[in-house]
Amino acid sequence: MSISGPDFIALQVRNLERAASFYEDVVGLSRAPFSPPHAVVFDTRPAFAVREAAPGVDLEAGPLGLGVALWMHDPESATRHDALAAAGAKILQAPFDGPFGTTFVFQDLDGYAITLHDRTTPA
Repeated sequence: MSISGPDFIALQVRNLERAASFYEDVVGLSRAPFSPPHAVVFDTRPAFAVREAAPGVDLEAGPLGLGVALWMHDPESATRHDALAAAGAKILQAPFDGPFGTTFVFQDLDGYAITLHDRTTPA
């Protein structure tokens, strides 16, 4: 049996409710009907969550997510860009047309760079 790929992605954050509200109210994700303790899970595939830092993790030690590229599919990425910009989110890369359609990068409240694109990737 082989590994099928990412199944659950979680970002460790400084303030759980603030981060969860950002992803729900500003980014537009919906909370899943369940969440484990110390985390908020969103209704995405694969599962995406924000969670409190694990014991021993110092989120102040350096830039969060350095070297990790987190991409999410959003069929309305251009509209989402406009909404994020209007809400004051930091846009790291303006929308551009590429192999994954209209693509842009924003920064979340903890400094993670998140890329949204509107063309699905092959399974």
